[in-house]
Amino acid sequence: MSRPDTPLASDDLTLFAERIARLPTADAEWVGALLAEALRARRHENDLLAMQVASEHAANEHGEHLNDQLAQVALDTAEWLRTLWDVGYMGAGSFRSAPRSAFPSIDLDDVRKSSLFARIRQGKHPLPFPPPTRNGRPWHDVLDDAGTAHEVAAEIIRDEEGRALVAIIEGCAEWQVVEETLEGRQFVVQHEGKGPRYRLHLPGAGGAELHREPPALTCPLRQQERGGFHSHSLHWQRDDGSTQVVALRAATWERAVAEAEHWLASQHPEVYGQIRFVRQ
Repeated sequence: MSRPDTPLASDDLTLFAERIARLPTADAEWVGALLAEALRARRHENDLLAMQVASEHAANEHGEHLNDQLAQVALDTAEWLRTLWDVGYMGAGSFRSAPRSAFPSIDLDDVRKSSLFARIRQGKHPLPFPPPTRNGRPWHDVLDDAGTAHEVAAEIIRDEEGRALVAIIEGCAEWQVVEETLEGRQFVVQHEGKGPRYRLHLPGAGGAELHREPPALTCPLRQQERGGFHSHSLHWQRDDGSTQVVALRAATWERAVAEAEHWLASQHPEVYGQIRFVRQ
């Protein structure tokens, strides 16, 4: 028999059922009902304990997932601030400063409105140079959406001899005119001499359109397989005719292209977005 302060084991309760069967009929009836109620209470207690264990397990898993999320947010924030420090833009409002200037104060509104922070949170590389702006805000979509035609407000600024020098597009006056392909109507432009080139159409009436030019150059990415794993490298031809081999931290073709584009943006921003990578 167990001690009064110790719960009875299930086997003990089962033995009670056998002993109740030997009691007089009058006693066996009410004692049996009492035992049945005790067994129901024990089953209910076991169910509650099982639910508690499952709840604690789920809470632990959620906590681990939350910790992973918080860790990723911390890493993304560090990348955001590094870009602010090195490049000089944060992707919120019209904020712009020289790289490595005095560190500014940042409030919650800056975080919420920062397109750069949103870009990093999506797993994309931050650009090593400020993107174009649209109405004072960083305009990443114009860099990412290669096949989209953007309706824009635009005008061309010419010099004293009538040559097109600068395009003001969506309030951004840092677009350089590379070529005037159709007099007064069509221009090839590039933002600050970096990134993709675009074709700007200025119709006689109505809004202008900005189209990203397709890549005009190609660059090989070579894939090698060793022990069932793939590695990729970029083979960049220098101006002197020599080839620079750049190892890419990528196991898949898609990641290799992303890493190659990031390297190109960092090392040769003047042709970023103008090169198509081909598999070799």
